[in-house]
Amino acid sequence: MAEETANDAQVAQENAVAPNDEAVQTDELVQGEDMAQADELIQGEEINQGDELVHGDDFVQGNELVVAEETTPRTGTRRRRKKSLVWEHFTIEEVAGGVTRACCNLCKQTFAYSSGSKIAGTSHLKRHITLGSCPKIKNQEQRLALPSAGGTDNDGEGTVERRTKRRYRYTGYANAAFDQDRSCSYLAKMIIQHDYPLHIVQQQAFGTFIESLQPRFKIVDVDTMEGEVYAVYQKEKENLLQAFNTMPGRISLTIGLWTTSQTLGYVSLAGQFIDSEWKVHRRMLSFMMVSSPHSENALSEAISMTLSDWNMKDKLFTITLDNDCSSHDIYSANLRDYLSNKNNLMLKGQLFVVRCYAHILNVVAQDVIASIHGVIYNIRESIKFIKASSAREEKFAEIALQLEIPSTKTLCLDVTTQWNTTYLMLLAALDYKQAFTTLETCDDNYNEAPSGEDWKKVEAACTYLKLLYDSAHSIMASTNPTSNLFFHEAWKLQLELSNGTGHEDPIFSSIAKDMHERFDKYWKDCSLVLAIAVVMDPRFKMKLVEFSYSKIYGAEAAKYVKVVNDAVHELYKEYVAQPLPLTPAYAEHGEPNNGPANANNSHGAPAATGDGLLDFDMYLSEIQSSQPSKSELEQYLDESLTPRIQEFDILDWWKLNTVKFPTLSKMARDILAIPMSMVSSGASIFSAGTGSRMLDDYRSSLRPEIVEAIVCAKDWLQYSAPATEAPSSALVKAEGS
Repeated sequence: MAEETANDAQVAQENAVAPNDEAVQTDELVQGEDMAQADELIQGEEINQGDELVHGDDFVQGNELVVAEETTPRTGTRRRRKKSLVWEHFTIEEVAGGVTRACCNLCKQTFAYSSGSKIAGTSHLKRHITLGSCPKIKNQEQRLALPSAGGTDNDGEGTVERRTKRRYRYTGYANAAFDQDRSCSYLAKMIIQHDYPLHIVQQQAFGTFIESLQPRFKIVDVDTMEGEVYAVYQKEKENLLQAFNTMPGRISLTIGLWTTSQTLGYVSLAGQFIDSEWKVHRRMLSFMMVSSPHSENALSEAISMTLSDWNMKDKLFTITLDNDCSSHDIYSANLRDYLSNKNNLMLKGQLFVVRCYAHILNVVAQDVIASIHGVIYNIRESIKFIKASSAREEKFAEIALQLEIPSTKTLCLDVTTQWNTTYLMLLAALDYKQAFTTLETCDDNYNEAPSGEDWKKVEAACTYLKLLYDSAHSIMASTNPTSNLFFHEAWKLQLELSNGTGHEDPIFSSIAKDMHERFDKYWKDCSLVLAIAVVMDPRFKMKLVEFSYSKIYGAEAAKYVKVVNDAVHELYKEYVAQPLPLTPAYAEHGEPNNGPANANNSHGAPAATGDGLLDFDMYLSEIQSSQPSKSELEQYLDESLTPRIQEFDILDWWKLNTVKFPTLSKMARDILAIPMSMVSSGASIFSAGTGSRMLDDYRSSLRPEIVEAIVCAKDWLQYSAPATEAPSSALVKAEGS
């Protein structure tokens, strides 16, 4: 076909050297590189046959979009059917004498089209649109450096040689469908996701920028944009509601408190759950304005309203709070009592209130830093002095070299709101303590060197801050940490701090006592839920609880182990009492259980198999009836531990064993989804700020429902599928043969 097309082009070229008035009969009469490039983009089915181009939201066949004109076999003249896209932008107008002209629908300029039997073609019309000649869209389309058309000598005929290895199609302005409503929705999503103010639509520079991109887009006012933002929020909420309707287990909440420059505050509630594919999800549920966010009554009302709004009254499992609540026991008890009357809490609410692990680390770390704040001030000032000039840095480096200090750490100032940076600053300074002392003796301008007693305080502080630092990093190592991971960190920290209180050095023991007093309160409040979570880890089960409690409690360990064991069994009984739907394996295939975990459900008479062993089947049935069967929980605990391998995924394990443990897996799903920490992995886990956060003045000035829409939609949109890209004014390379 390519050969025939080339021959046709050659014939057309030979015919074209005739009279000038016939020079515009066909599009093959390419004048200059510009027209050759345009014709190569729009010519024939060989280039575009079968290509799929994006037009608006739809995918359609390329030969419907880019084939300029269908032609009949070339005889001296050429008749065309008007299939070109230019007719979406031009209208044919009759002129006296049988002459017609093409009028641009945008700028109203007219162009020659036909005079009697002579047709001017459409190449000049395409250039008017796609190359920015139209003043209305001049600033819309970027001039493109089109690939060379490949004009060759070819025996002097100058024919255009088509590319065979790589071809192009044009999906620019002529093919794009503009949609005002869709563009407004995208603008609203941009404002939500990037925290732009709503009044950006009133800014002159923004309006100029939008006009340069698309003059037909009508800039809306702030009120209209509020409506667009709320519409995005409502749509995303509907999608999330549908997902929650298929949620197989319960949901646990994290609660954040926000204050404003006014007297009002906000309560944020996020829900964490494990879906049917055993993946952990956390989604913002509400961001509600309350008169007093620290009041348990206001908090209880916010929780109840949120659960009702999302149809989750019977699905609440736990709530996770920060550690700055005054009178935490009373606070938690009031919440538990209030919500127990309205919701069916598991295990009589013993697991209901969980304290944030990341926040307790921050609180304890800040206590340590505060206890040696004077020494830390001197170290900061010392580092500032050294960093003030390159000469001082060189002098300090020479001193360290002379003292043969082996450290490779770099002195750096901390960020006061991130306690991990303070720890790293102290750790580096501790290595250079002799250098600081020497610098003070040889530089009269420096007098901030800490004393020997001060350095001992720094050493003690770093010893215990390291425990917190390592624990935080262990949690951060997991993208979506499940609740079973936190017991490992908590029990080791509890043991180290308890042992530290008996340190022979009073400086060390004093810091350890203060830390242990704070952390021990957390341990007493949360050790039960932490222990139950690790029991759901098939690598450890009750064995790690027994081992760790023997280290922590000594001779009294058995008493505390019994508390955990009883709670696990009691919780399991509550799940057994709930109706258990058929798993897909039973419902679809009727496959028997892989093991005896479901033995308590198999007392019925065995089905005859036709193999003549009916008496044997009856014998087996009698044995099963006479022997007490084990529950799923007992079977799980009695089985040997799963090997501890680095790639182990606890959620995958339970997903694979759901058929074997249908009831216990429901319990494991809810327990493993408990958010032991309110903060996600990252620098925020080291943040000094706990408790209430401050809402900025701009958001505080918005109506409460708009604040909620922006905060919630921003969270939801990050999990939404990316929008289909609209056609762009660019060359799209299409690989071909």
